[in-house]
Amino acid sequence: MISRSNKNTIIGLALVSFIFGAGGGLVGSQLNKASTDRQQLVEYISSESDLISDIAERVAPSVVSIEVISEQTGFFRSFGSSGFGTGIILSSDGYVVTNRHVVPEGSGEVSIVLNDGTRYDDVEVVGRDPRSGFDIAFLKINGARDLQPAEVGDSTNVQIGDRVIAIGNALGQYQNTVTTGIVSGISRPIVASDSGGSEGLSNLIQTDAAINPGNSGGPLFDVNGQVIGINTAVANGEGIGFAIPVSDISSSIQGVLTNGKLEVPYVGVRYSMIDNVIADRFELDADNGAYIYAGSLESAIVADSPAEKAGIFDGDIITEIDGVVLDEDNSLASVINRKKVGDQIELKVIRGDEKLTISLALEAAPESL
Repeated sequence: MISRSNKNTIIGLALVSFIFGAGGGLVGSQLNKASTDRQQLVEYISSESDLISDIAERVAPSVVSIEVISEQTGFFRSFGSSGFGTGIILSSDGYVVTNRHVVPEGSGEVSIVLNDGTRYDDVEVVGRDPRSGFDIAFLKINGARDLQPAEVGDSTNVQIGDRVIAIGNALGQYQNTVTTGIVSGISRPIVASDSGGSEGLSNLIQTDAAINPGNSGGPLFDVNGQVIGINTAVANGEGIGFAIPVSDISSSIQGVLTNGKLEVPYVGVRYSMIDNVIADRFELDADNGAYIYAGSLESAIVADSPAEKAGIFDGDIITEIDGVVLDEDNSLASVINRKKVGDQIELKVIRGDEKLTISLALEAAPESL
């Protein structure tokens, strides 16, 4: 017979064995889980790296380096007589989109170098967008054949946190440099400057992918290898880059590819997008929209413009275009640039106490505005 003291000893030993056994199993389980988590992390990083490498290799032939001989120099250009930038091939026969500041008025010889080193010196400037806020120009490589065009995506679906890839001629020295990051913000306004002055740009995609002088005019790709933006500016020393949403220039791209010339639709008004500051300053009874405002000029309406013909007046507030509400995500300029020259659009307008619906036919913007 087991004595009470021995029985207690046996029970105690059993409990100790159980605790150590369970604890050991728990520790082992946690170690196995940590090992699995590390393995999954390694596999994820490896998979993402493979994806980026695959995209970079696939799209690189659609990205070109641009060299411009010009008397002008500035913030976006290299010192001396040569300026550098990046461009995106849009067609197999050599149409290319880039930034307007890469090939400004006064540019002389323009050369384009492909990813494989092929150089073209017979390059024509098809057109520069004349509107303030659209830093876009189109080029044509004369005599080019069988080039690989980039696949143009839809930037209206871009969301904060999306992974993006930038490719460009960094600093005018490092052709087809690849950087990655995420979309840090959308609908950003900035003021970009160079020696020619400053220009307000709006509705931009903000990214932390490294963008340097020389990357201007290059593509911002999504993880499907589609172009969602045209890189245009960088906040120096801040690690912040900005790109023009490709959907904001879709009509211009289609026009160039179809007609071989740049025609951009315009309304012919000067305006400020309404926010709390604008609403308070001008005592406006509206939370959003485009306030038609002349500033220091005599009139906000361009003479003989579609706006004048349609009966838009100084002080009007345009709240909608074809059902799209004008707000911080949809400026008047960005909505109009998704249209085509000749389109008939419908505007919702507040004029004093009246709410009006006005039809307007879009025309091609003159070469200077």
